[in-house]
Amino acid sequence: MLKDKIIVYTSGTFDMFHFNHLRMINYARSLGDILIVGVSTDELVASYKEAPIIPFEERLHIIEALKTPDIVIPQRTLDHTEIVKKLNIDAFVVGDDWFGKYDYLKELEVEVFYFPYGSGVSSSSIKKTIHDSYENSLQKERKAKPASVKGFKTKETNTEN
Repeated sequence: MLKDKIIVYTSGTFDMFHFNHLRMINYARSLGDILIVGVSTDELVASYKEAPIIPFEERLHIIEALKTPDIVIPQRTLDHTEIVKKLNIDAFVVGDDWFGKYDYLKELEVEVFYFPYGSGVSSSSIKKTIHDSYENSLQKERKAKPASVKGFKTKETNTEN
């Protein structure tokens, strides 16, 4: 605690920013007086999953534009020990898809909250929907062959042999 202020830290990739990101950040805000949000760098994300679609600097600016965070910083590691000590973090919030991963912070007297995303929207589900929709449209195009193109007859339409 900093002069009776509770400092909360949350972080994420925040790729293709969506409602669940906003819900988690707002939840983190509700837990304390000062909210610090870490945005994972492209290099960090690429070390454990597919690289983000939205570049780091743009994701950082999106989070900075929100009224909820007091401070927005780059996140360069998944080990939060150093950041907790440097910034006197009292509470840590992360999505429940990381359940158990940050329990080690409790040893540093940090309350750890795993925010329940539930079965709602995620950047991965958005990417999959876009990909699947694109694949479907490509398959439809492949099936719909034109009978002829101006001045050109296909084998199927060419009756002169």
